[in-house]
Amino acid sequence: MSRFSYGGQAVIEGVMMRGKHCWAVAVRKGDREVTTKHEPLSSLKRRFAILRRPLLRGIVSLFETLVLGMQSLSYSANESLNDNEEPFTPPQFVVTVVAALLLTIGLFVILPAAVTVAAERLFASRLSVNIVEGAVRAGVFLLYVLAISGVQDIQRVFQYHGAEHKTINCWEAGEPLTVENVRRCSRVHLRCGTNFLLIVLIMGVLVFSFFGRPPFLERVVIHLLILPITAGLAYELIRQAGAGQSHFLFRWLAAPGMALQQLTTREPDDQQIGVAIAALNTVIKEDALHSEERKVIPFPQAVSEES
Repeated sequence: MSRFSYGGQAVIEGVMMRGKHCWAVAVRKGDREVTTKHEPLSSLKRRFAILRRPLLRGIVSLFETLVLGMQSLSYSANESLNDNEEPFTPPQFVVTVVAALLLTIGLFVILPAAVTVAAERLFASRLSVNIVEGAVRAGVFLLYVLAISGVQDIQRVFQYHGAEHKTINCWEAGEPLTVENVRRCSRVHLRCGTNFLLIVLIMGVLVFSFFGRPPFLERVVIHLLILPITAGLAYELIRQAGAGQSHFLFRWLAAPGMALQQLTTREPDDQQIGVAIAALNTVIKEDALHSEERKVIPFPQAVSEES
Protein backbone atom coordinates (compact mmCIF):
# COMPACT_ATOMS: atom_id res chain seq x y z
CA MET A 1 0.00 0.00 0.00
CA SER A 2 1.47 3.30 -1.05
CA ARG A 3 0.92 6.67 0.51
CA PHE A 4 0.97 9.48 -1.97
CA SER A 5 -0.54 12.92 -2.34
CA TYR A 6 -1.33 14.20 -5.78
CA GLY A 7 -0.51 17.56 -7.28
CA GLY A 8 -1.11 19.43 -10.48
CA GLN A 9 -1.56 22.74 -12.22
CA ALA A 10 -4.13 24.65 -14.23
CA VAL A 11 -3.73 24.80 -18.00
CA ILE A 12 -5.77 26.37 -20.80
CA GLU A 13 -9.38 25.25 -20.27
CA GLY A 14 -8.18 22.32 -18.23
CA VAL A 15 -6.16 20.78 -15.43
CA MET A 16 -3.03 18.64 -15.32
CA MET A 17 -2.58 16.17 -12.47
CA ARG A 18 0.62 14.37 -11.59
CA GLY A 19 0.52 10.97 -9.94
CA LYS A 20 3.15 8.54 -8.79
CA HIS A 21 3.43 6.62 -12.05
CA CYS A 22 1.77 8.84 -14.64
CA TRP A 23 0.52 12.33 -15.38
CA ALA A 24 -2.76 13.28 -17.01
CA VAL A 25 -4.31 16.41 -18.46
CA ALA A 26 -8.05 16.94 -18.99
CA VAL A 27 -9.39 19.71 -21.23
CA ARG A 28 -12.90 20.87 -22.05
CA LYS A 29 -13.44 22.25 -25.54
CA GLY A 30 -16.40 24.63 -25.41
CA ASP A 31 -19.45 22.81 -24.08
CA ARG A 32 -18.34 19.46 -25.44
CA GLU A 33 -17.14 16.41 -23.57
CA VAL A 34 -13.87 16.44 -21.70
CA THR A 35 -10.82 15.06 -23.51
CA THR A 36 -8.02 13.49 -21.51
CA LYS A 37 -4.46 12.46 -22.17
CA HIS A 38 -2.17 10.51 -19.90
CA GLU A 39 1.41 9.33 -20.19
CA PRO A 40 3.80 7.34 -17.97
CA LEU A 41 5.90 9.36 -15.57
CA SER A 42 9.61 8.62 -15.44
CA SER A 43 11.24 10.71 -12.74
CA LEU A 44 15.00 11.06 -12.49
CA LYS A 45 14.64 10.70 -8.74
CA ARG A 46 13.35 7.18 -9.21
CA ARG A 47 16.32 6.23 -11.35
CA PHE A 48 19.08 7.90 -9.31
CA ALA A 49 18.88 7.62 -5.52
CA ILE A 50 21.20 10.58 -4.94
CA LEU A 51 18.63 12.89 -6.55
CA ARG A 52 16.16 12.07 -3.76
CA ARG A 53 18.32 13.83 -1.18
CA PRO A 54 17.39 17.26 0.25
CA LEU A 55 18.00 20.24 -2.05
CA LEU A 56 18.76 18.01 -5.03
CA ARG A 57 15.21 16.66 -5.10
CA GLY A 58 13.86 20.21 -5.22
CA ILE A 59 16.06 21.09 -8.20
CA VAL A 60 14.97 17.96 -10.06
CA SER A 61 11.32 18.59 -9.22
CA LEU A 62 11.54 22.14 -10.58
CA PHE A 63 13.01 20.90 -13.86
CA GLU A 64 10.47 18.08 -14.24
CA THR A 65 7.58 20.39 -13.36
CA LEU A 66 8.64 22.85 -16.06
CA VAL A 67 8.81 20.05 -18.65
CA LEU A 68 5.41 18.62 -17.69
CA GLY A 69 3.94 22.12 -17.59
CA MET A 70 5.06 22.85 -21.13
CA GLN A 71 3.77 19.51 -22.40
CA SER A 72 0.42 20.07 -20.72
CA LEU A 73 0.10 23.63 -21.97
CA SER A 74 0.91 22.56 -25.51
CA TYR A 75 -1.78 19.88 -25.43
CA SER A 76 -4.41 22.10 -23.79
CA ALA A 77 -3.72 25.04 -26.13
CA ASN A 78 -4.54 22.91 -29.18
CA GLU A 79 -7.44 21.00 -27.60
CA SER A 80 -9.18 24.21 -26.48
CA LEU A 81 -9.20 25.72 -29.99
CA ASN A 82 -12.39 25.98 -32.01
CA ASP A 83 -12.74 23.87 -35.13
CA ASN A 84 -12.03 26.85 -37.40
CA GLU A 85 -8.83 27.82 -35.58
CA GLU A 86 -5.37 26.70 -36.62
CA PRO A 87 -3.46 24.60 -34.05
CA PHE A 88 -0.24 25.88 -32.56
CA THR A 89 2.88 24.65 -34.32
CA PRO A 90 5.98 23.56 -32.33
CA PRO A 91 7.96 26.64 -33.47
CA GLN A 92 5.14 28.94 -32.33
CA PHE A 93 5.03 27.25 -28.96
CA VAL A 94 8.83 27.46 -28.54
CA VAL A 95 8.75 31.19 -29.35
CA THR A 96 5.98 31.69 -26.77
CA VAL A 97 7.90 29.80 -24.07
CA VAL A 98 11.14 31.70 -24.79
CA ALA A 99 9.31 35.03 -24.69
CA ALA A 100 7.71 34.10 -21.36
CA LEU A 101 11.09 33.07 -19.97
CA LEU A 102 12.72 36.34 -21.03
CA LEU A 103 9.85 38.32 -19.51
CA THR A 104 10.24 36.41 -16.24
CA ILE A 105 13.99 37.11 -16.11
CA GLY A 106 13.40 40.75 -16.93
CA LEU A 107 10.73 41.30 -14.29
CA PHE A 108 12.09 39.21 -11.42
CA VAL A 109 15.87 39.35 -11.92
CA ILE A 110 16.99 42.30 -14.04
CA LEU A 111 14.50 44.91 -12.79
CA PRO A 112 15.05 44.18 -9.05
CA ALA A 113 18.82 44.11 -9.63
CA ALA A 114 18.71 47.54 -11.29
CA VAL A 115 16.65 49.01 -8.46
CA THR A 116 18.94 47.44 -5.87
CA VAL A 117 22.09 48.86 -7.47
CA ALA A 118 20.48 52.30 -7.34
CA ALA A 119 19.49 51.76 -3.70
CA GLU A 120 23.08 50.98 -2.74
CA ARG A 121 23.88 54.65 -3.20
CA LEU A 122 21.34 55.50 -0.51
CA PHE A 123 22.03 52.76 2.04
CA ALA A 124 25.36 51.84 3.56
CA SER A 125 24.04 48.75 5.31
CA ARG A 126 24.02 45.49 3.34
CA LEU A 127 20.95 44.40 5.31
CA SER A 128 19.04 47.49 4.21
CA VAL A 129 19.94 46.85 0.58
CA ASN A 130 18.80 43.23 0.85
CA ILE A 131 15.51 44.33 2.38
CA VAL A 132 14.99 46.74 -0.50
CA GLU A 133 15.67 44.01 -3.03
CA GLY A 134 13.29 41.62 -1.29
CA ALA A 135 10.58 44.26 -1.19
CA VAL A 136 11.07 45.03 -4.89
CA ARG A 137 10.86 41.35 -5.87
CA ALA A 138 7.76 40.74 -3.80
CA GLY A 139 6.19 43.98 -5.04
CA VAL A 140 6.83 43.15 -8.70
CA PHE A 141 5.38 39.68 -8.20
CA LEU A 142 2.24 41.07 -6.55
CA LEU A 143 1.76 43.75 -9.21
CA TYR A 144 2.25 41.15 -11.93
CA VAL A 145 -0.43 38.89 -10.44
CA LEU A 146 -2.81 41.85 -10.03
CA ALA A 147 -2.21 42.94 -13.63
CA ILE A 148 -2.86 39.57 -15.26
CA SER A 149 -5.82 38.77 -12.99
CA GLY A 150 -7.86 41.35 -14.89
CA VAL A 151 -7.51 39.43 -18.17
CA GLN A 152 -10.58 37.30 -18.88
CA ASP A 153 -8.64 34.29 -20.18
CA ILE A 154 -6.37 34.38 -17.12
CA GLN A 155 -9.41 34.52 -14.85
CA ARG A 156 -10.57 31.23 -16.37
CA VAL A 157 -7.12 29.73 -15.75
CA PHE A 158 -7.40 30.91 -12.13
CA GLN A 159 -10.80 29.17 -11.93
CA TYR A 160 -9.24 25.93 -13.10
CA HIS A 161 -6.47 26.55 -10.54
CA GLY A 162 -9.17 26.70 -7.88
CA ALA A 163 -10.78 23.54 -9.26
CA GLU A 164 -7.44 21.73 -9.07
CA HIS A 165 -6.96 22.69 -5.41
CA LYS A 166 -10.54 21.86 -4.45
CA THR A 167 -10.30 18.43 -6.07
CA ILE A 168 -7.02 17.57 -4.34
CA ASN A 169 -8.36 18.85 -1.01
CA CYS A 170 -11.44 16.65 -1.45
CA TRP A 171 -9.27 13.61 -2.19
CA GLU A 172 -7.01 14.25 0.79
CA ALA A 173 -10.07 14.62 3.04
CA GLY A 174 -11.09 11.08 2.05
CA GLU A 175 -14.31 12.18 0.36
CA PRO A 176 -15.62 10.65 -2.89
CA LEU A 177 -14.68 12.75 -5.90
CA THR A 178 -18.09 14.16 -6.79
CA VAL A 179 -18.85 17.69 -7.97
CA GLU A 180 -20.90 18.31 -4.82
CA ASN A 181 -18.11 17.21 -2.48
CA VAL A 182 -15.40 19.09 -4.37
CA ARG A 183 -17.46 22.28 -4.47
CA ARG A 184 -17.47 22.42 -0.65
CA CYS A 185 -13.67 22.21 -0.35
CA SER A 186 -11.19 25.07 -0.02
CA ARG A 187 -9.58 26.51 -3.13
CA VAL A 188 -6.25 27.16 -1.36
CA HIS A 189 -3.57 24.57 -0.69
CA LEU A 190 -0.26 24.58 1.19
CA ARG A 191 1.64 22.84 -1.61
CA CYS A 192 0.55 25.33 -4.27
CA GLY A 193 3.06 26.59 -6.81
CA THR A 194 2.17 30.15 -5.79
CA ASN A 195 3.67 29.43 -2.38
CA PHE A 196 6.71 27.93 -4.05
CA LEU A 197 7.35 30.93 -6.31
CA LEU A 198 6.98 33.44 -3.51
CA ILE A 199 9.36 31.50 -1.27
CA VAL A 200 11.87 31.21 -4.14
CA LEU A 201 11.89 35.01 -4.40
CA ILE A 202 12.48 35.39 -0.67
CA MET A 203 15.11 32.65 -0.52
CA GLY A 204 16.90 34.26 -3.45
CA VAL A 205 17.46 37.41 -1.44
CA LEU A 206 18.64 35.46 1.62
CA VAL A 207 21.11 33.32 -0.33
CA PHE A 208 22.37 36.32 -2.30
CA SER A 209 23.22 38.13 0.94
CA PHE A 210 26.35 35.96 1.14
CA PHE A 211 27.74 37.47 -2.07
CA GLY A 212 28.23 41.03 -0.85
CA ARG A 213 27.42 43.96 -3.14
CA PRO A 214 28.54 43.08 -6.68
CA PRO A 215 27.92 45.38 -9.69
CA PHE A 216 24.78 45.10 -11.78
CA LEU A 217 25.79 42.45 -14.33
CA GLU A 218 27.42 40.22 -11.73
CA ARG A 219 24.33 40.56 -9.56
CA VAL A 220 22.09 39.35 -12.40
CA VAL A 221 24.38 36.41 -13.23
CA ILE A 222 24.67 35.35 -9.58
CA HIS A 223 20.90 35.42 -9.12
CA LEU A 224 20.47 33.16 -12.14
CA LEU A 225 23.17 30.77 -10.96
CA ILE A 226 21.78 30.42 -7.44
CA LEU A 227 18.24 29.81 -8.71
CA PRO A 228 18.60 26.01 -8.37
CA ILE A 229 19.74 26.44 -4.76
CA THR A 230 16.84 28.72 -3.88
CA ALA A 231 14.43 26.33 -5.61
CA GLY A 232 15.80 23.44 -3.57
CA LEU A 233 15.43 25.37 -0.32
CA ALA A 234 11.89 26.48 -1.21
CA TYR A 235 10.95 22.89 -2.02
CA GLU A 236 12.13 21.67 1.37
CA LEU A 237 10.21 24.42 3.14
CA ILE A 238 7.02 23.59 1.24
CA ARG A 239 7.48 19.91 2.14
CA GLN A 240 7.69 20.81 5.80
CA ALA A 241 4.77 23.22 5.65
CA GLY A 242 2.62 20.60 3.90
CA ALA A 243 3.32 17.87 6.43
CA GLY A 244 0.46 17.04 8.74
CA GLN A 245 2.38 17.78 11.95
CA SER A 246 4.68 20.52 10.66
CA HIS A 247 6.19 23.11 12.97
CA PHE A 248 4.21 26.35 13.15
CA LEU A 249 7.24 28.26 11.82
CA PHE A 250 7.04 26.50 8.45
CA ARG A 251 3.34 27.23 8.16
CA TRP A 252 3.97 30.83 9.16
CA LEU A 253 6.54 31.19 6.38
CA ALA A 254 4.05 29.72 3.90
CA ALA A 255 1.23 32.02 5.07
CA PRO A 256 1.94 34.86 2.55
CA GLY A 257 1.67 32.38 -0.32
CA MET A 258 -1.59 31.03 1.10
CA ALA A 259 -2.97 34.56 1.21
CA LEU A 260 -1.79 35.25 -2.33
CA GLN A 261 -3.82 32.28 -3.55
CA GLN A 262 -6.90 34.41 -3.00
CA LEU A 263 -5.70 36.21 -6.14
CA THR A 264 -4.34 33.28 -8.16
CA THR A 265 -7.42 31.11 -7.68
CA ARG A 266 -11.10 31.76 -8.37
CA GLU A 267 -14.21 29.80 -7.51
CA PRO A 268 -14.74 27.32 -10.37
CA ASP A 269 -18.05 26.34 -11.91
CA ASP A 270 -19.29 22.76 -11.93
CA GLN A 271 -17.96 22.06 -15.43
CA GLN A 272 -14.48 23.17 -14.43
CA ILE A 273 -14.66 21.00 -11.32
CA GLY A 274 -15.67 18.10 -13.54
CA VAL A 275 -12.52 18.60 -15.63
CA ALA A 276 -10.29 18.54 -12.54
CA ILE A 277 -12.02 15.39 -11.28
CA ALA A 278 -11.48 13.71 -14.67
CA ALA A 279 -7.75 14.48 -14.54
CA LEU A 280 -7.30 13.25 -10.97
CA ASN A 281 -9.40 10.13 -11.53
CA THR A 282 -7.22 9.27 -14.53
CA VAL A 283 -3.95 9.32 -12.56
CA ILE A 284 -5.53 7.48 -9.62
CA LYS A 285 -6.75 4.76 -11.98
CA GLU A 286 -3.39 4.49 -13.74
CA ASP A 287 -1.48 4.39 -10.45
CA ALA A 288 -3.76 1.61 -9.21
CA LEU A 289 -2.77 -0.56 -12.18
CA HIS A 290 0.74 -0.92 -10.78
CA SER A 291 1.29 -3.86 -8.47
CA GLU A 292 2.34 -1.70 -5.54
CA GLU A 293 -0.60 0.63 -6.14
CA ARG A 294 -3.47 -1.88 -6.01
CA LYS A 295 -5.02 0.20 -3.29
CA VAL A 296 -4.43 3.94 -3.30
CA ILE A 297 -5.59 5.84 -0.24
CA PRO A 298 -5.72 9.54 0.57
CA PHE A 299 -2.86 10.56 2.80
CA PRO A 300 -3.00 14.21 3.92
CA GLN A 301 0.31 13.97 5.76
CA ALA A 302 2.29 12.95 2.68
CA VAL A 303 3.82 15.61 0.54
CA SER A 304 3.39 15.52 -3.21
CA GLU A 305 6.10 16.33 -5.69
CA GLU A 306 4.22 19.51 -6.62
CA SER A 307 0.82 21.10 -6.42
